[in-house]
Amino acid sequence: MDDAPYIEANEMAGHMFTFRTSIPAGTWRTYNQGTPYGKSTVGKSRVGLGMLEDWSQVDRSLARHSGNVEKFRASEDVAFLEGMSQTIVQTIFYGNTKVNPSTFMGLSPFYNTVNTATADNAANVLNGGGTGSSNASLWLIGWGEDSISLLYPRGSQAGLEVEDRGDVVPGYDSFGNPFPAYTTLFHQEIGLMPKDWRYASRLANLDVTSAGLAGPNAYDIFAGIDDMFLLFPEFSAMTSGITKTDASYSTKVRGVLYANRTIRHWMNIQAMRNRNVLLRLEDYAGKVTDNYRGVPVKTCDQLLITESQVV
Repeated sequence: MDDAPYIEANEMAGHMFTFRTSIPAGTWRTYNQGTPYGKSTVGKSRVGLGMLEDWSQVDRSLARHSGNVEKFRASEDVAFLEGMSQTIVQTIFYGNTKVNPSTFMGLSPFYNTVNTATADNAANVLNGGGTGSSNASLWLIGWGEDSISLLYPRGSQAGLEVEDRGDVVPGYDSFGNPFPAYTTLFHQEIGLMPKDWRYASRLANLDVTSAGLAGPNAYDIFAGIDDMFLLFPEFSAMTSGITKTDASYSTKVRGVLYANRTIRHWMNIQAMRNRNVLLRLEDYAGKVTDNYRGVPVKTCDQLLITESQVV
């Protein structure tokens, strides 16, 4: 959530967007021969927004007896801020409106196959070779307004809204009896727009067991990352080196790699074994961050190690 740009949706509960599906190729002509009109074609898609809310309540007497009401309430509210953030990040990767209609669609349902015969964007899903349900994924996301971005409802504001209700909303015990309480309402409406699927890549099926990354014939994570870099139509000179190509127009993206702690562990092990000097610490947005070829590598605890095989 520190990396993604927010775009104002054109609806209150969703966002309709278009994406290019073909470009005109032109026509070779000779003298006294006409040229037909050319055109590009576009597709249309719609994504929904989810609404996440929670209430924080603390007994008014307990808060007052702490000696500092505001400090005590803030310490309680921090847990809600972290919990809701984790829920949103988990939904960014795994949200599925077919399973839970009240949420929003995440990245995994979009990048859910390695079979290019059934989906074009399967070209950006790499197979780490794992089977079963002890797999993890490593993600490369090129955040940008014309690539992958987050959404907020039309006419509202991006981010988490915090509303202090004071002590006018009573709390209730397990028997339904009211008691005076300080109450805070947390509210955020958010969605995900994969406007250009070419600017995200998933390295799936990374087996975290002794038959996979912990075994003698482990998948080469850094070779996979280099393949992911080459999947973007354009990237920086430090990554794919493809800064200009005849197959795309320029799209400014911020590339970030996301891995859980298990995958980070095996990245570090492979970097030490292979003396990989390309994995290093550098400044990113004012913070010292691990990076590979200039792309920050961030640890995301919401990425699972129990993913089923992507087929």
